[in-house]
Amino acid sequence: MHNLHLKHQLIHDLLLVFDLTGTFVFAISGAMLGVQRRLDIFGVLVLSFAASSAGGIVRDLLIGAVPPAAISDWRYVAVSVAAGLLAFGSYPLFARLRSQILIFDAAGLALFAVAGATKAVAHGLNPLMAALLGMLTGVGGGIARDLLVARTPAVLQSDLYAVAALVGAGLVVLGSFLGWPVVPTTLVAAGVCFGLRMLAIHYHWNLPTAHPPDSEQT
Repeated sequence: MHNLHLKHQLIHDLLLVFDLTGTFVFAISGAMLGVQRRLDIFGVLVLSFAASSAGGIVRDLLIGAVPPAAISDWRYVAVSVAAGLLAFGSYPLFARLRSQILIFDAAGLALFAVAGATKAVAHGLNPLMAALLGMLTGVGGGIARDLLVARTPAVLQSDLYAVAALVGAGLVVLGSFLGWPVVPTTLVAAGVCFGLRMLAIHYHWNLPTAHPPDSEQT
């Protein structure tokens, strides 16, 4: 019984660390897009929160973990606002670090994907749905961010973005099914997701793209 309690506490602490780190990284990406679109500071903070929290909110609602952590725990909002203000006030610096931002974005994707899958598994979802919810946690914020500025979500046209998240989440689910240790499994899964995303960026790996006939392109 004591070991079971320690395991649950370990999973909780790991989820919190991954969630807050991913929140900060994705909040930066949302705020940067807001600055690029010349939004006021409120608009920048809205994009910051949407990018960092939308995926986790949807995940928590779907698995019945209500109220969602992103709005019931002040630390999520605080991290999101802090990242948004940092990007708003230091945009020239972040703009010069564009390639590094892609690295942070890939890290955030990995953290959110494995955290989402871990939480879904902990709530008893079947393996397929747990993996899909892990992917949704990773890509949901980016979709919300892009829709708010009326552009096609990058996840629908970017090189192996959602696929990388699904692979990472799938490894978490597989590890849980096979009884692998929680911490090594999540770290390896996050590393695989991150590595796949970075390789896709470097080598421009893409899924097949739809090409309608010229007569339909209007």
